[in-house]
Amino acid sequence: MRADRLYLPGGSALHRAPAEVKIAGAVLLVVAVVATPRDTVWPYAVFAAGLLALWAAARIPPRWIAPRLLIEVPFLVLALLLPFAAGEPRTVLLGLSLSTAGLWAAWGIAVKGTLGLGISLTLAATTAVRELPGGLTRLRVPGLIVTIVVLMLRYVDVVADEAARMRLARISRGDDPRSLAQIAATARGAGALFLRSYERGERVHLAMLSRGFTGSVPAPGTGPAAPRHWLTAAAAVLAAAAVCACAWLAR
Repeated sequence: MRADRLYLPGGSALHRAPAEVKIAGAVLLVVAVVATPRDTVWPYAVFAAGLLALWAAARIPPRWIAPRLLIEVPFLVLALLLPFAAGEPRTVLLGLSLSTAGLWAAWGIAVKGTLGLGISLTLAATTAVRELPGGLTRLRVPGLIVTIVVLMLRYVDVVADEAARMRLARISRGDDPRSLAQIAATARGAGALFLRSYERGERVHLAMLSRGFTGSVPAPGTGPAAPRHWLTAAAAVLAAAAVCACAWLAR
């Protein structure tokens, strides 16, 4: 299952922690990172050190994390343009006259995006997809949203396989999907893929209804998280909040 390829099986404490604790902790940690003022450096160094410690504790190798961070490259390219596009005041760096505000904005986008993605990858690496329905349900997430998330993760493989078959059919007919001259055919293919996915979704929904589907995905039969799990997550979140608060007070 492609949706589960980000999961790294392991026996660490982070792997064994209940899904709802990890989801809530990850969201609050990202909020703390985003709320930290961008015109500082040391708070992000502390966040990075904490994230590296989590990776070490969960035995997540850096060589697994590094290639998956490349998904943010388009945003980093955008961030690199900000020092040239923003206005006064300006500073000279490496012989270039750059906007000071633009430099801080680029720094904020790069560091916050990287840390946020790192936290998300940590959650994905230590939480199996099958654990998500139960975790979201115990967090009191509306049942409709849980159902959408679960079905999206389940059928992303189906849509990807359908897209791969359509691409193979185009290539077998002498087409080159990478050519800009074939952009119209690519657009029509995307429309056809949407229609096929929609029709398949209708058939799957009817099949689920015929089997007694009531509109919510049943959660696995596990009990609520133990207080020690919540206390551990709360300690990490409070530490991140304290770093954020100190960064604001020290400005």
